[in-house]
Amino acid sequence: MEKPYILHMFTPEKNLSPFDVNMALDAGWTSAIPYLHVEANEVRALVQDAIFSRSPKGLKRTGIFVGGRDAKLAVDMLRTAKQSMVPPFQVSVFADPSGAFTTAAAMVALVERELQAKFNTELKGKSVLALGGTGPVGQIAAVLAAKAGAQVKIVGRQLEKARNIASLVNSEFGGDETRIEGDADANKGELIKTADVVFATAAAGVQVLSAELVAAAPQLKVAADVNAVPPSGIAGLDAHHQGTPIPGSNSGAVGIGALAIGNIKYKTQSDLLARMRQADKPIYLSFDEAFALAREFAQKL
Repeated sequence: MEKPYILHMFTPEKNLSPFDVNMALDAGWTSAIPYLHVEANEVRALVQDAIFSRSPKGLKRTGIFVGGRDAKLAVDMLRTAKQSMVPPFQVSVFADPSGAFTTAAAMVALVERELQAKFNTELKGKSVLALGGTGPVGQIAAVLAAKAGAQVKIVGRQLEKARNIASLVNSEFGGDETRIEGDADANKGELIKTADVVFATAAAGVQVLSAELVAAAPQLKVAADVNAVPPSGIAGLDAHHQGTPIPGSNSGAVGIGALAIGNIKYKTQSDLLARMRQADKPIYLSFDEAFALAREFAQKL
């Protein structure tokens, strides 16, 4: 009898995301087993319990998913899981806390597409604002844009927190490739004057860019909003927008809404989960791998 495809799903939170469970089962995993309140120092033992319970051949039908809400913790847990393997006892691992890695990947990939299609340009050298950017989606979107050559600011309600988050993502995720800065909401009026791209990544139902600020953005080209809950994170931008002109923009800016982003996010997460299940050798998946795949899907639109 063939062994079932088992995905062990770790989260430091009290609940595992139902979204991730559905995605895993739809991607062909037979069972999605939750592990709740997992602490970083428990990952090694859990991984080794998983790998030593099956033969190397059986481990091809075993995987680990890391969820939660903290981008740094998820990356740390992924790193620990990888270091806990004992060849040939190894399994694939995929980190995507709150879907932040695949969501950020989808958003940045679609912004790249619109910059090229509508303005014949790229992210390199562009000024990017990640508004409400202190959460996991904003953090990773900032990193991906900065790695693509953009000048990025993470903007939050509290200046000190935004600067601390910028420092964290530079050191933990950016290596020597990013120079992300932190700034405050109070300065949006000035920041928007030189912004080429805006990512709206605040909590659902929070508008981070008003109609007045949209009109006051002389070089804004693309704005993307991950918020599908009214009101829109960016005034005039609808969840269905996909390279649609933003009403009230004086610069000809176009918008990308949450449903357009969600479409690419869904495809990216589903494909990565399927790749884990189909891989002959262990693979380790995080935001860089998600971005590479999201770019492929975005270019096919």
